[in-house]
Amino acid sequence: MEESRDNHGLAEGKIFSICMILFVVLVLLPSMFRVSLGICQFYVKTVIKLLEWATLQIEEGVKKQKALALGNLISTGIIQREETSMEEEIAGQHRGCFNLAHVMYFSKKGYEAIAEDEVTRRFSSEELVSWNLLSRTNANFHHVSWQLSVVWVIGILIRYCLLMPFRVCLAVFSILLLVLATTVVGQFPNGRVKYWLSNQVQMICATLGVRCLSGLVHFHNRENRPREGGICVANHTSPLDVLILSSDGCYSLVGQMHGGLMGLIQKSCMQTSQHVLFERSEMKDRHLVRTKIGEHIADKANLPILIFPEGTCINNTSVMMFKKGSFEVGGTIHPVAIKYDPRFGDAFWNSTKYSILTYAFNVMTSWAIVCNVWYLPPMVKEEEEDAVHFANRVKAVIAAQGGMSVLPWDGGLKRKKVKESFKEEQQKKYCQIIIENGSVGNRNVC
Repeated sequence: MEESRDNHGLAEGKIFSICMILFVVLVLLPSMFRVSLGICQFYVKTVIKLLEWATLQIEEGVKKQKALALGNLISTGIIQREETSMEEEIAGQHRGCFNLAHVMYFSKKGYEAIAEDEVTRRFSSEELVSWNLLSRTNANFHHVSWQLSVVWVIGILIRYCLLMPFRVCLAVFSILLLVLATTVVGQFPNGRVKYWLSNQVQMICATLGVRCLSGLVHFHNRENRPREGGICVANHTSPLDVLILSSDGCYSLVGQMHGGLMGLIQKSCMQTSQHVLFERSEMKDRHLVRTKIGEHIADKANLPILIFPEGTCINNTSVMMFKKGSFEVGGTIHPVAIKYDPRFGDAFWNSTKYSILTYAFNVMTSWAIVCNVWYLPPMVKEEEEDAVHFANRVKAVIAAQGGMSVLPWDGGLKRKKVKESFKEEQQKKYCQIIIENGSVGNRNVC
């Protein structure tokens, strides 16, 4: 009996040793040297073939059931709009004169906004055109055929019983490594050695974090990567944005101080790098924020500072208003466009609906995180250009590269009501149309 127990324990020890060797060889060492063994690429290609097969099964099933076509089952919008401006519709139909029929124009716009406005949609996960065997569709496609149902169940078992435990263990290991390594490196005197070690620790831990999500990131135009003393601005979809960018370069972060696990990670990073972190009350002091950012970029030896001017997470279909604060500081702006592939998982974090732990669970049970990152040429503010126009110019460049729409709205509408200034702006625009066409003063009432 004792001999059997010894043999059983020996076998367990061998299995554990083999797992550790595989982990070091296949995950840890490639992450340290930031090389790819092609495992993620092969896995993503396999998932793509699976999703293509699932799409064919759905199309055939729909045809057999004599139902609507696949493109009609999933609606990308509740209503159809005519993309015309106020000037075109009012001035075109009524020659710009005041007319009581204008009430119908504003009523129609109000009804459209109630049914489905272009802002609220950006704060929820985008609807997929084809099913990715996960969720975010309006139809139960896994009932279309028994083959698809079997694959769907197998996919659940793989994601929850195989991938998720591995990803959780790797994430815990990455956090512990970050805390331990930054504590050790933090004891070194300031100098080139500490600077180099802290950068290596940040990039290795970030690379491990990306790989624990089966992440596959395609970086483009690396010659435009942000330089020391500059400001890197990017569109914001989720906390993963920081992880992805940090896996290819080191940054100083601007943001609010947190508690809990996020606070632990922030404190660990502060031991080796210079970050610009604020208390919640300080974040409202724009002058203080600009001052600290200005002081940071004034030293050209400091890491480039990473800022998300939208101020909140948007669902990766558009780029919303950039806050002008980071564009008033001066210096060189390095735009970066980040575009996630929604087929493999939903990277968007709806912070008003999900906690960070719920979001982490959803991401770790997805197929993978796949995205493209474009480093765009550096930009500087032109003469006589104010911060608002400069911010809009940078935003337009990022949106164009990422294939996203440009919206003028403030991302703060996720939690706040529309400002009175927005309402007044529409009223002034309407008055200007009437005045320019001579309705006011000449009493030219149609």
